[in-house]
Amino acid sequence: MIGLCLGLAGAVWAELPTPAFTLAWTHTIEKVRWEEDYRVTAEGLVLGEARVKGSGAGMEIPDGAELRNGSWHYQRQLPPLQPLRVGRTPEAGDYQLCIDQRCRPMSDWLGPPQASQPALELWSCELSSPAADAG
Repeated sequence: MIGLCLGLAGAVWAELPTPAFTLAWTHTIEKVRWEEDYRVTAEGLVLGEARVKGSGAGMEIPDGAELRNGSWHYQRQLPPLQPLRVGRTPEAGDYQLCIDQRCRPMSDWLGPPQASQPALELWSCELSSPAADAG
C-alpha cells in the first residue's frame, strides 16, 4: 500500500496510510495561513489546490488566483514531488498535517521542531506495515 512517509535523507521517521493530505503553516513574518493539498501517488506527491489568506512581503498572490471565503485559491502545474522538502525549526513554529479535514501539528508524529534537524522531507512510499498509524 502506498502512503506518506515523513523523514529525512531516506530515513523514515513516520508512515501515514493516507491517499491525500493538506500541509498547512503560518508565515513567520506576516502571520498568514497557507495550505497546500496533495495527493499521494506512486510517482510522488501531486500538488492540487493551494490557498493563502493574504499577501505580504515575499508572498505575492499568484496570477489567476480567486478570492473565495477569505482565502486566495490557486493551482500550480508541477511534476510530482519526490520528496517535498520543507524547513522545520523551533523559531518558525510547526507545520500542520491535515488528513480527512482533521489538522494536527507535525509534532504529534515527529516531536517538536529542533534546531539540530532544520529540515523535513515528505514523500510517497510503500508502507512497511498495513497497520501504520494515521493517528
